[in-house]
Amino acid sequence: MDIDVLVIGGGHAGIEASLSSARMGAKTLLITILAEQIGASSCNPAIGGLAKGHLVKELDAIGGEMGLCTDATGLQYRILNGSKGPAVRGSRAQIDMDRYRIYMRDTILNTPNLDVKQEMVTSLIIEDNVVRGVVTELGNEYLAKRVIITAGTFLNGVMHIGKKQLSGGRAGEFASVELSHYLRDLGLEIGRLKTGTCARIDTKSIDFTVMEVQGGDENPTPFSFRTNKKEFNPTQLPCFVTYTNETTHTIIEDNFANAPLFSGQIDGVGPRYCPSIEDKIYRFRDRPRHQIFVEPQTLGNVECYINGMSTSLPTDVQRDMIHSVKGMENAKIVRYGYAIEYDYIQPTELYHTLECKKIKNLYFAGQINGTTGYEEAGVQGLMAGINATLSIRGEEPFILGREEAYIGVLIDDLVTKGTKEPYRMFTSRAEYRLLLREDNADMRLSKYGEKYGLLDEDYLKKFKSKRDDINEALEYLKSNYATPTKEFIEKLESIDEVKINDKTALIDVIGRGEYSREKLITIIPHFDKYSDTVIEQILIDAKYSRYIEKQLVQVDKMRDMLKIKIPEGFDFRKVSGLSNEIVEKLETSTPPTLFGASQISGVTPASLEILHVYIKMAQREK
Repeated sequence: MDIDVLVIGGGHAGIEASLSSARMGAKTLLITILAEQIGASSCNPAIGGLAKGHLVKELDAIGGEMGLCTDATGLQYRILNGSKGPAVRGSRAQIDMDRYRIYMRDTILNTPNLDVKQEMVTSLIIEDNVVRGVVTELGNEYLAKRVIITAGTFLNGVMHIGKKQLSGGRAGEFASVELSHYLRDLGLEIGRLKTGTCARIDTKSIDFTVMEVQGGDENPTPFSFRTNKKEFNPTQLPCFVTYTNETTHTIIEDNFANAPLFSGQIDGVGPRYCPSIEDKIYRFRDRPRHQIFVEPQTLGNVECYINGMSTSLPTDVQRDMIHSVKGMENAKIVRYGYAIEYDYIQPTELYHTLECKKIKNLYFAGQINGTTGYEEAGVQGLMAGINATLSIRGEEPFILGREEAYIGVLIDDLVTKGTKEPYRMFTSRAEYRLLLREDNADMRLSKYGEKYGLLDEDYLKKFKSKRDDINEALEYLKSNYATPTKEFIEKLESIDEVKINDKTALIDVIGRGEYSREKLITIIPHFDKYSDTVIEQILIDAKYSRYIEKQLVQVDKMRDMLKIKIPEGFDFRKVSGLSNEIVEKLETSTPPTLFGASQISGVTPASLEILHVYIKMAQREK
């Protein structure tokens, strides 16, 4: 079998890695422990959320599959932060976990250039620090030009329920223990992280009448730019909200000694922003209650996910604490919650392409790189798959900048700073978030999907038409002005918008108000030719045009700064504000430019700013 790209692991990262490489024409082999579990969602039955929705939109704009699958299998769609600005809004969807898995598995099995093997990889074939293939537990050897490891939580995974410890990557599935030991023996820096999941409850045993109803948006927005928005009309199921109480907290507190998190049984570091229920009670004891979201797992709604109650407490304690919650007094637990510890590779071991620095042609993507979440995993898989294929072709790598995409922010953070806890994406991590909105992900990134052959012609035709319409409309708004004539003032009064006193660019007239399609057409009648999608984009761009201009200036300054040469013999130790670790790395690497310095793990954007100042000072002194 001639293999170009071999992917280990059939989770969210492995799926996107396999599909991207195969669709780019690379002969791809996906090896996974259980073929029927390709695309399984180990934790919550949802895709997206704040900043995570940005990642899915970006992945979709380049040609990934997660957004399309979510639209095909979603149960409820909501825009989070809908009352706030577009830059911080986040799309979120409840998914049918069963249908999502089947959709992804069938997509993988029906994709040309892509084969699947149900085996477990135990070691790699390496010659002269170059990976040549893999060996499985069955003794089979598969030679490949590039290997991508997307092992998720399976790398030496251990599940904890009270004092019980079970080897596994997910409930009922084997852990990949030998591969973990093998990677450690290669000299890679490996750490230990922890995550967890909640109990699943028999739906018919829950009293929803005493809970708060949380419905989806009346006019749901699809995740994928390739989904027909006009025809998108999914069946939506409600979620429900209930709360812990003092009895719940007392039950948990009385059993802290039985919690693996506190007993010393768990060594791995858990996600700070998604703590277990026992950790919440320990850290926030002053709070009288905590929200619990009761979410359907499938369209048939036979099981519910108790979001907000992730736990590794013993089974009897789980029963007691769940029964103490309003509406769940008679709840029947189908599956107990558990914590899982797993090994991960310190991502500073990787280049921005996600290729390993120590072993050529070996890539890592997903939770194995220290991230948490389906979305963070998916985008890494996409990037690893594209870069592995480009490497085979001898072409330039695909690296997104921090100013281009949240994907760029995520990967740059990982490979330059590393992580000691599960990394989750937040909008606050992006310096240029006004530029990196969900709504314009296609405008920013679909050119790359076209370049790499990941987007079909039908979509590209519609995308280019939309792009051209937006550019045409914005150019008109920027180059045409309104004057405070009696007729124009009356128009503004008729739509209850802000009056103007001087000659004003139309983009500023629109930007300072709260315009709708109807209002915009009242002011500029010929804009009626544009679609609702184009109008929506025009209004957002007009609203933030001046702020966007400022951010674009900042981006240009940053790009110019990265071109600056570092003088020969520059004394990094004289730079106040740099840590000793950064100084040592700069002295060892002696980068020729600030861009070269930016590629060194641990060198942050703030460090580059400080270096820039000192270089300018040194130049003035000369």
